Amino acid sequence: MNLFFWLLKYVFLGPLLKAIWRPWIIGAENIPKEGPAILASNHLSFFDSIFLPLMTERRVSFLAKSEYFTGRGLKGWATRLFMLGTGQLPIDRSGGKASEASLNAGLRVLADGDLLGIYPEGTRSPDGTLYRGRTGIARMVLEANVPVIPVAMIGTTQLMPMGAKLPRIRRVGIVVGKPLDFSRFSGLEGDRFILRSVTDEIVYELMRLSGQRYDDVYASTVKATRPSLNR
Repeated sequence: MNLFFWLLKYVFLGPLLKAIWRPWIIGAENIPKEGPAILASNHLSFFDSIFLPLMTERRVSFLAKSEYFTGRGLKGWATRLFMLGTGQLPIDRSGGKASEASLNAGLRVLADGDLLGIYPEGTRSPDGTLYRGRTGIARMVLEANVPVIPVAMIGTTQLMPMGAKLPRIRRVGIVVGKPLDFSRFSGLEGDRFILRSVTDEIVYELMRLSGQRYDDVYASTVKATRPSLNR
């Protein structure tokens, strides 16, 4: 384990966050003790990428938007330090070659036998609804031939509602579901119907675990058509 990550999680930031927000977790035993796997989570808040790695014994690398690594001022410095210290990977979400590079970055994490965190919706939910998943996660699952561990973040959307300047004190939780096995589709990562089926199965499980209402449109589309929901 990276020394800086260990210090951040167990000595400095981790104990402080646990003392303030008292996060709880159910189903932690469903996360494999070793070997590669994808943790597929709903995405309600920036804090999802903090509390999920904090509450898992193994290190989790997320594909994080590049903006988290380029912020200015004290907040930008602290965010960048946390992202780098916990092994988060900056990605360009503009599509095309950038999407291919993100896929390859994730596959490298899995090839090293590590845990990769992915938000199937592709972006934070603007209103707490669970939205349609992007099929990139399915392609990665089938190419790497790894299990998917569905993870529901609970209550993180209330930590910093739209317009809030500081996070609120609210207890947050994590529900970890049973591993999903898609090995029956091995070799079919080029079939778009299979990719959609796998993605929908993952998102359905997230809906079941989280209790969120589901809307079969992309969260990015909702944000584009309703700018007031952007944060």
